[in-house]
Amino acid sequence: MPGRILVALLLLLPACAPRGEITVAPEAARVGHVERIYVATNRTPDGSRQEGVSFGRVDVSVPPERRPGSITYPRQGAKPDPQRDFLVAEYARFARPADFQADLRRAIAARPAGDRDVVLFVHGYNNTFAEGLYRFAQIERDLSLPGVPLHFSWPSRGQPLAYAADRDSVLYSRDGLARSIGIAAEAGGGKAILVGHSMGALLLMESLRQMAIAGERRTLDRIGAVVLLSPDIDVGVFRTQVRAIGRLPQPFVIFTSGRDRALNLSALISAEPVRLGSLTDAGPVADLPVMLVDVGAFSTGDGHFNVATSPALLRILSQAQELNSVFSSDVGGGVGPLTRAALHAERAAQIVISPAF
Repeated sequence: MPGRILVALLLLLPACAPRGEITVAPEAARVGHVERIYVATNRTPDGSRQEGVSFGRVDVSVPPERRPGSITYPRQGAKPDPQRDFLVAEYARFARPADFQADLRRAIAARPAGDRDVVLFVHGYNNTFAEGLYRFAQIERDLSLPGVPLHFSWPSRGQPLAYAADRDSVLYSRDGLARSIGIAAEAGGGKAILVGHSMGALLLMESLRQMAIAGERRTLDRIGAVVLLSPDIDVGVFRTQVRAIGRLPQPFVIFTSGRDRALNLSALISAEPVRLGSLTDAGPVADLPVMLVDVGAFSTGDGHFNVATSPALLRILSQAQELNSVFSSDVGGGVGPLTRAALHAERAAQIVISPAF
C-alpha cells in the first residue's frame, strides 16, 4: 500500500512545473491589472511556522496575456515579463495589527455602499505563500468577487509529500485564522465572506468550530457566507463540526466533484470511501442547511480546483447571477432561485452544473 500511495502522489505532480515565488517588479503595475490583496499569515518568509499572526498588503499584477484560470510564474533565470507573469508590484508590511486594521477599514470605506464585505480566502495543501496569494488574485480577477480581499496564508510546507505535516499545520493555525476572521468580521461596512479550498476548508471549519465553542457568536453572526471549494474533509468530521458550530452562516455552499483525483487520493490515504469535496450525492449531508454544487463535468488535470482553473466554468460562474451571488452577502432585491434555496434550506440542496448549463 505505501508504494501505491507514493506512485499516486507522484502522478499528481506537474512535470517540471516551477513553484510560485514572490517576484517584486514595481513596473508591472503599469502593465497588468493590479489586485490589492490584504494578507494575514502565521508563516515566516521561509515558509515555516510562526507564533502569532503578521499582516501585510500586496499589490499583485495580473498579466494581460493569459487565459482565464491560468497562472504563469517567471521562468528560472529569465527576466520577469509583466505581460505574461504574475508579479508583485508592491508589498507593504504592517508593524502593528492596529495599522493593518485601519488600512483595511479605509479600503472598505472607499468602496460603494453595497460592496463593503471582506472576502477571506484560505488556500489548500501544498501551497507556497506566493501560490496561494497569486491564486486568490487570479480568482479575484476572473470572477470579479465582491468586497475587499483578505488572504490567510498558513504554513503549508509547499511539498507534495508533506501531507501529514500540512494537516498538523492546519491544527497549528486555528487560532490565527480565528483571529483573522474576527478582524474581517469587525472591519465594518459589510460582512465577512469566507472561502476555503481543499485542506484550507478543513482549517476554516475547525476555526469556526473553535469560535462557536468559545462563545464568539457575535463574530459568527457577522459572517455573510461560507464557500468550501473541493473541501478535503472527512464527511463524519464535517458533521461534528457543523453540530458544534450550531447555526451555520447562510448561504453555505460546497463545490464538489467526483472526478477530483487529489481528493480520491486523500480518501485512499485515509482508508475511507469519499471526502466531502468528492460527494456526488447529497445524501450524507441531506439533513444539513448546505448547498452542494457539483462541478465534476469541468474537470481538467487533477480536477482539484475547477472553480478557479476551468475557463468554461469560470464563464458560467461569472455570468450566472444566482451562482455568483453566493460569494456575496448582498442578496437583497433580485435574489435568484438558487441563492434563495441556499438561504432558506433546512436540508441540503444540490445542483449539478454541466457545460450545457
